[in-house]
Amino acid sequence: MTRATAALLVLEDGRTFRGEAYGAVGETFGEAVFSTGMTGYQETLTDPSYHRQVVVMTAPHVGNTGVNDEDPESDRIWVSGYVVRDPARRSSSWRSLRTLDEELDAQGIVGISGIDTRALTRHLRERGAMRVGVSSIETDERALLERVLAAPGMEGADLAGEVSTEASYVVPAQGTHRFTVAAIDLGIKRMTPIRLAERGIEVHVLPSAASLDDVLATGADGVFLSNGPGDPATADDAVALTREVLGRGLPMFGICFGNQVLGRALGLGTYKLRYGHRGINQPVQDRETGKVEVTAHNHGFAVDAPTEGRFETPYGAAEVSHVCLNDGVVEGLRCRDVPAFSVQYHPEAAAGPHDAAYLFERFTDLLEGRRPPSQSIMQRGTGSGPPVHDRRGSGPATDGGS
Repeated sequence: MTRATAALLVLEDGRTFRGEAYGAVGETFGEAVFSTGMTGYQETLTDPSYHRQVVVMTAPHVGNTGVNDEDPESDRIWVSGYVVRDPARRSSSWRSLRTLDEELDAQGIVGISGIDTRALTRHLRERGAMRVGVSSIETDERALLERVLAAPGMEGADLAGEVSTEASYVVPAQGTHRFTVAAIDLGIKRMTPIRLAERGIEVHVLPSAASLDDVLATGADGVFLSNGPGDPATADDAVALTREVLGRGLPMFGICFGNQVLGRALGLGTYKLRYGHRGINQPVQDRETGKVEVTAHNHGFAVDAPTEGRFETPYGAAEVSHVCLNDGVVEGLRCRDVPAFSVQYHPEAAAGPHDAAYLFERFTDLLEGRRPPSQSIMQRGTGSGPPVHDRRGSGPATDGGS
């Protein structure tokens, strides 16, 4: 029997775990975050929002359904590293084409298994997300820690351009073509344009650096802002485009990173959570209906907005539409005077749950009711836009976030 290759995990505060190599043998660095999903690991691994993050799975047994070619959310694995406690010894699904270990190895993803992921998760909950190194070629804890401390952090990281499509492409409408939407790819997942297409929407997916001229050239009836990685404080181009779109009165829908971009465009600040929300079991309340939804999340930053009542923006009144019931973090924004809204989670939720699927109907309702913008709104929404008032520190005293 072949002896397993030893592996080492070192956090930036010096906390160390030793286990066995899982996936590729080598060394990797990133931000240590944990995901609470018990299923959908393929969707997690291939979500561009996890770029430069080392994902710790809180579910102890991972890999039992293997890997197929139907579930990935992009063309590659984006996580920087993978941490599991008890990897499956064999795949047990008729859809499986290869094992998770084989897929990680084939794509050069360094991982570690056989460690106490519960203890690691509790440590991150207490101390917050932090830089981490995983190595199966280094045995010296101090040497690896030095390299961890030299690695870049997530604050100030401008990553959307690194995961965005290089060239635009079209996902055709299914059935009758009802609308055309320009989707700004800040790290879009494959299922999102499909969910729009299912509702008769032809989706033109544009690079993250797309201009208003690029958007208008598609004949778009509305604009979609996708999820994506990194610090929203760096997304100046996307924020500028959003302000131009708001000024023209085009219907707009944003998710995850797109929610933060819309928040900045409205003049709000963003801040980094201590360890973020990741997984497919996060409770969110729709403040208009009172309904509680179980939702899929992957975010380490949040919008700093007043959670009570409406607030004024350069584009009229707006309000917080959804909040997280775990810690009160803002989970959605709604503009009252222009057709725009966003949520901080993932309604496409390929791995489930599907409580938030109605948001796509809400977007089509906006597209149905689009009206020419008033001249006053266009004047207020053009140009360089309002200054961003970063109210960092006035946000909720959450014990969640990265």
